[in-house]
Amino acid sequence: MSHAVFLHAAGDARFAPFNLREGTPGETLLDVAAIGLCGSDLHYYKDGGIGSAVIATPFVPGHEFSGWLTEDLPELGLARGALVAVDPNQACGHCQHCRDGHPNLCPDVVFIGAPPHDGAMTERIWVPKSQIVPVPERFTPSDAVMLEPLGVAIHAVDLARPRLLERVALVGCGPIGLLILQVLRSVGVGEILVCDPQPHRRALALELGATRAGANVADIAEWTRGEGLPLVIEATNAPEGFRDAIRATRIGGRLVLVGIPDGDSYMIPAAEARRRGLTVKFSRRMGHVYPRAIELVAQGKVDVDAVVSHRFPLADGPEAFRRHAANEAGMVKSLLYPHGTDGKRR
Repeated sequence: MSHAVFLHAAGDARFAPFNLREGTPGETLLDVAAIGLCGSDLHYYKDGGIGSAVIATPFVPGHEFSGWLTEDLPELGLARGALVAVDPNQACGHCQHCRDGHPNLCPDVVFIGAPPHDGAMTERIWVPKSQIVPVPERFTPSDAVMLEPLGVAIHAVDLARPRLLERVALVGCGPIGLLILQVLRSVGVGEILVCDPQPHRRALALELGATRAGANVADIAEWTRGEGLPLVIEATNAPEGFRDAIRATRIGGRLVLVGIPDGDSYMIPAAEARRRGLTVKFSRRMGHVYPRAIELVAQGKVDVDAVVSHRFPLADGPEAFRRHAANEAGMVKSLLYPHGTDGKRR
C-alpha cells in the first residue's frame, strides 16, 4: 500500500494510505524521487483553493517533482531507472491560446497537483510520456525538482524583457523571487534592489547577488530618492504585494506580477498606478522553457540548491505545510522525499 499527503480542506493536511490508480495509454509510471512544496500548494493549504480551483474532495498536491522511470522509454532515449523531471502542465494543444503560443494559459489544461487532479506527494505516480523531461545524468533529484519553479522564474523574466544594465526592483524574496534574482543576473541587468520582511530571506538574496536588500518598499523608495525603478518584478504572497510593487516603479515603468496573493485578492491604490502610467503584466506558470532551465543549472548560472532550506521525509509533509503557513523563521523552500532525504533510490 502506498502513502501520500492529502489536503482535505484549508489547514487540514494528512499523511494516509493512497490507492494508486491504473495507468492509461500514453502514460508511464514513476517512482517519485523528490517533491517541492510550492507556494501554490501552500495557498491550497491556507485558503482551500486558488480562484476556481478549490478543494472539493481530498486530493494529493505536488506539481514540482522528479522521479525514476520504471520502464525503458526508447522513444526518448531513456532507460529504466533514469532520473527525469516532469512538466505538470498538459495543455490541450488545439485551442486558440495554445496555437498562439500560450500553453500556460490554456483554459482546458490538465495540471498535475491542482484539484481535482492528484499530484506527486506520494510514492509513485502515472504521468503522460509527453510530459517527461530528460535531465543530465549528474543532476540530483532536487536539481530536477527545481527546474519547474526555475521555469516560472524564466517565464517571468521573459515577460519583463529587462534591458542591459537596467536597474531592477524585486519585491519578495521567496523561492520564486530568489530564482528570478538569479535569472536577472544571468541576463546582464544592473543593480537589483530587493525587499522582503524576513531577515533570512534578505540575507540569502544578498548572497545570491542582490545589490541591496530592505525590509519593505520604503527602503527602495529611499534608495531611489522617491523616483522608483524602470522595471519591478513582484513575487510575494501578500495582498499588498501589487501595491508595494507599484510604489517601487517609476513613472512610465514596467511591472510584472508573479505572486499569488493570500485570499486571491489584491489591494491597490488605483490612482498611484494610473498616475504613473505603468505597463503591467501578469505572469502565470510558464511556456516551453525547460531546455533553458536545464542549461542555467548545468552551467552553474543558477544555484537552485541554495534556495532549498529544508528537506522532509514524505510522512512529515503535513508538518512542512504547517511550518510554512506559520512563516516560521528560516523557512524558504522545502522538498519532500518518499525514499529518504538523501534523494537516493532505495
